[in-house]
Amino acid sequence: MKRMISFFLLACMIGMLAACGLEHAESSSDSENSAVSDTDIQAETEKETEEANPSAGDNNEEAPASDSVSAGSRILVAYFSCTGTTEQIARWIIDETGADSYEIVPEVPYTEEDLAYYTGGRADQEQADDSARPGIAGSVENIEQYDVIFLGYPIWHGQAPRIISTFLESYDFSDVTIIPFCTSHSSDIGSSAENLHSLCSDTVTWMEGRRFSQDATESDVIEWVDSMELPESEVRTVGEFDFETKTVLLNSGYEMPIMGLGTYSLTDEECAVSITALLEAGGRLIDTAYMYGNEAAVGQAIRDSDVPREEIFVITKLYPSQFDHAAEAIDEALEKMGLDYIDMILLHHPGDGDVEAYLALEQAVADGKVHSIGLSNWYVEELEEFLPQVNITPALVQNEIHPYYQENRPAKWLVISKTLY
Repeated sequence: MKRMISFFLLACMIGMLAACGLEHAESSSDSENSAVSDTDIQAETEKETEEANPSAGDNNEEAPASDSVSAGSRILVAYFSCTGTTEQIARWIIDETGADSYEIVPEVPYTEEDLAYYTGGRADQEQADDSARPGIAGSVENIEQYDVIFLGYPIWHGQAPRIISTFLESYDFSDVTIIPFCTSHSSDIGSSAENLHSLCSDTVTWMEGRRFSQDATESDVIEWVDSMELPESEVRTVGEFDFETKTVLLNSGYEMPIMGLGTYSLTDEECAVSITALLEAGGRLIDTAYMYGNEAAVGQAIRDSDVPREEIFVITKLYPSQFDHAAEAIDEALEKMGLDYIDMILLHHPGDGDVEAYLALEQAVADGKVHSIGLSNWYVEELEEFLPQVNITPALVQNEIHPYYQENRPAKWLVISKTLY
C-alpha cells in the first residue's frame, strides 16, 4: 500500500492577513448617549454620517497587517459607536488587554435625523420594537477563538441599541465570558445588560457591566479592567513554530499541525485505515483534494474517529475545472466529507478563473464554511501577478519538493510542502 506522509514546513510566511472586521480603521462613529438628540452629539453625528453614507463598506477598512497574533486565551472588544465616546472606551480596553477589536457597523448608517429623540425617527422606532434587528455590515472572523468578549454600546432610551441584539444572535457564544460596558449621560447599564443577557445561552458567563460617562478617563477604564481576573493572551508571531504542540501559527489566526498525512492515491478502505493510523499515532493534519477522489473517505474516517473534530486540521483543494463554479464546489466538498467546516482550502493549480475562485474562498471564510485559504503549485511569478488581485493573503502556499523533484526556483514567500515516499 502506497502511503504519503506530508510534513509541512514553513520556510517563510506570506505576510500577515489583515483582520477582516478586526481592528477596523477608525472611520466610524459611536453613540455616547442616552440623549441622542443632544445638540453636540447631533453635530458630531452629522459630520461622521457624511463620511459614512457613501457606503457601509467605508466603515470596514482593514487595519494594516501585523506579524503577530494573539493565541491561547483570546479577548475581543466588540463595540457599536456613533459619536466616538464608546469607541474611545473600547480603545482603552484594547490597549490595556491586548485584545482584538471589532466595530459593529450598521449596514445602513444612522443619520442625524435617525438619531434624533422623540421624532419618530429610525432610532425611536427600533428602540420601541423589541423584535427590531438592524443589519450589520461584515462579521467577526474566527469568533470561536475568543474566550472573553467585552461588549460596548451607547444607551438609547434606557437600553442597548437593537443592533447589539443582532450581534448577540449572530454567533454561538457558548462557554464565552461576556463583559458589557455602556456609555451614557445618566442611565446606568442596569436592565440593558440584563435584557441582552437573556438573548444568550445558559452556558454564557455574563459578568457585571460598567457605565462610563463622557467624562470617563483612561485611568477609570484601566482600574475597572484590572479589577477583573482576565485570562492573559499569549502572543505568537505568524509563522512561528511551537515544537511542543507541533503546530505553526497561520496568518488567519489558526494553528496548523506541522506533521500530517497526504492522501494522494489512497482510496476507500486504504484511505480510511491510513487516516485511522495517523490519528492513533498523534498526527492531526490530513491533506486531500477533489482530484484525489477520496474526500468522502477522509470525512468518514474523521467522523468515525474518537479524536475531537476541533483537533483535526483538514486541507482540501479545488481543481481548475471547478473554478467557474467555486462556491458550489466548496459546498460539495463539505457535503462529501460530512463536515461543518473545512480548516483550509487551496486552489490546486493556477488556471482560468483562479482569481474569481479565490474570491469565492474568501466569501466562504466570511460565511464560516472555511477557516483558512491558500494556494498550491503557485510560484514567485504567479504570485506576483495573483496577490494584488485578492483581499486575503494566502495562509499557505504548498509546493511539491522531494528527492525526485527538486524545485530550484527562488522559495521566498513560499510555504514548502516536503513530501516523503
